[in-house]
Amino acid sequence: MNTPHAGVALAAFRLDDPELVESGDPGGMLRQVASSAAQVRTALRACEEADLSALLQGRRPRAIVTAGAGGSVFAGDVLAAISGPGSPVQVTGVSGYQLPGWVGAADLVIAVSRSGHTAEVLALAADAARRGCELAAVGAPGSPLQQLALAARGAFVPVTSGGPARCTPWALAIPLLVIASRLGVARVEPDVYESAAAAMEDISHQCRPSSESFVNPGKSLALDLVGTLPLIWGGSPLATVAARRFASQLAANAKYPSLPGVLPDAGHDQVAAFDGPFAPAPEPDFPAAENFDDASFGELSPADVGELADGQENPALLRLVLLADQGGEHSAVTRARQGAAALAAARGIEVSEIAMEGTEPLLRLAGIVQLLDYASVYLGIACGIDPLAIAAIKDLRDLTEPPV
Repeated sequence: MNTPHAGVALAAFRLDDPELVESGDPGGMLRQVASSAAQVRTALRACEEADLSALLQGRRPRAIVTAGAGGSVFAGDVLAAISGPGSPVQVTGVSGYQLPGWVGAADLVIAVSRSGHTAEVLALAADAARRGCELAAVGAPGSPLQQLALAARGAFVPVTSGGPARCTPWALAIPLLVIASRLGVARVEPDVYESAAAAMEDISHQCRPSSESFVNPGKSLALDLVGTLPLIWGGSPLATVAARRFASQLAANAKYPSLPGVLPDAGHDQVAAFDGPFAPAPEPDFPAAENFDDASFGELSPADVGELADGQENPALLRLVLLADQGGEHSAVTRARQGAAALAAARGIEVSEIAMEGTEPLLRLAGIVQLLDYASVYLGIACGIDPLAIAAIKDLRDLTEPPV
């Protein structure tokens, strides 16, 4: 049975053979990731064709509340991060089955579900309609979510991209940015969308399946993670969204655990793991050989002594993954990130640092998410795991759905 602890050599062999990559991705997750640029352009066209006039009645909502579940939560996270702390209204995301008590008729609720059938999102949208909130929805045409939005005289943007929500992040996120921009809450110029799409296409070219791992950044990052427990830290709102997205995609696509964190907070708790059982053991300080006598070793054989001297390899050592957003980090956060990298190296912990590039927030986020999505799929393939399979998710759903 293949596990996430498969050797790096075997993992590299799988990723550097195009036929093995193709056979290891029967659901076509790599093609789904490569469709991200097309998702941006298709979503923009859908927004142009949708009737959003109900949202543009000359007043700005008190707050924008995004309602999502699973993979659609990312869309709300993107909107909140790009709106930023300078937003003139509160922008927040919710999940579950009930809106916070403060949400009311002065607020805009945007419900997001790719299928339009997600129970939690439908419950939140219905709750918004009961409270008299402005309601908008993003999801599959003809779905219960569309029916609910139209019944509440709200706006609806159709999503026609295939695959689960984790495969269509930008098809769901772009309509939220367009709506917020038209309301004056987010500032995304029209040409920035195309710049983000072009950046995604460039990364898709670099991460194409036929590209060998030593020049393919997605494959290289995946191989760095094989057999490790990743700590994924971001230090800006954008980098935090990317870190959480990466952890979510590692779990879904590679069935691989990781721990996302936020700097500087991670320096108050998660950094303590640098001295724990998943950190490399320090070199033992053995006394000189002449200070030992036979009694010191008791019943140990020479082989046993050698094993003690070498130490026992931890099956999953920490790996620190730092997402650097120099365009959005506070200077103190930059110092914390640099210090964390230096401390990890001093403890013998390997570090992967990935820089977010570009001046516009959407451009920086789109580029790094595209790379991290590729890495999550390649890690699944490297470990002999079907990236599209979701057996445990389906099994839990079957166990928790109410009886009919």
